[in-house]
Amino acid sequence: MEGFLKPEAVILPEGAALPAPNVIVPAPNQFTHELTRAQPYYFTGAHQGAPPDGEFPSGTRVVLLLHEGGRDCRVADGRGLYVEIEYDSLKRL
Repeated sequence: MEGFLKPEAVILPEGAALPAPNVIVPAPNQFTHELTRAQPYYFTGAHQGAPPDGEFPSGTRVVLLLHEGGRDCRVADGRGLYVEIEYDSLKRL
């Protein structure tokens, strides 16, 4: 069509949408827990007024990596996504 400029296509790197500190490479292939319900996740500081960065469906298998006895914990899923969720949503495998 005349009168329209088509911008040059740019392909972003695979992890462009995820913060580098929230990606584990290689991704885990063995899991310690499973989510008992759908669970929002946060890249940093869960429950500090910001909306969640995403949501895991119920049944997602994760590796529990950090829990210091509080409400939240840090886990990694099968894609290598390292995030914060509520600890009481986990069931040991």
